[in-house]
Amino acid sequence: MRTQKVIGIIIKRRNIGEADRILTIFTKGEGKIHIKAKGVRKITSKRSSHVELLNFGVCTIYKGKAMPILLEIQTHNVFYDIKTDLQKTGFAYHICELIDGLCPENQENTRVFELLVETLHKLAITDTIALVIHEFEVELLSLLGYWSTSKIFSSREAENIIEGILERKLKTLQILPQLQ
Repeated sequence: MRTQKVIGIIIKRRNIGEADRILTIFTKGEGKIHIKAKGVRKITSKRSSHVELLNFGVCTIYKGKAMPILLEIQTHNVFYDIKTDLQKTGFAYHICELIDGLCPENQENTRVFELLVETLHKLAITDTIALVIHEFEVELLSLLGYWSTSKIFSSREAENIIEGILERKLKTLQILPQLQ
């Protein structure tokens, strides 16, 4: 069967051509995948609001010979409380950058998916943002096998470890101090 449904969160998007977009979705069953959303940048597109960053939902995709194509999307949660708060939005983008950079493509990791959903829900309702982000970073490094949770380290040490793994500076860390 060439069509399938995947549950996931949009963690990255990139415009291509005049009306298309490449979406990076972290899914429950397949890990990080890239799909092409044709025509979503057209003014008349009914799917354009559903393919925004941090949207959580069920995607129906068509798997052909090339990149999978988005056929339909049903949004379950848009994390409105995060998107209406600039500081929380910045930290949510930081979370998405970590997932995108540290998780390999097409490798199922249900626990990381659950951690992502849980952290976004916590971020939406909490005022102690720095603590939620630090717990996420430590747990993510542990789940991916980069670090043991038995060793406690500071937020700055976690960022240094992540930047060492990625072999580049995190883009979101450059803007986060301005939001605090």
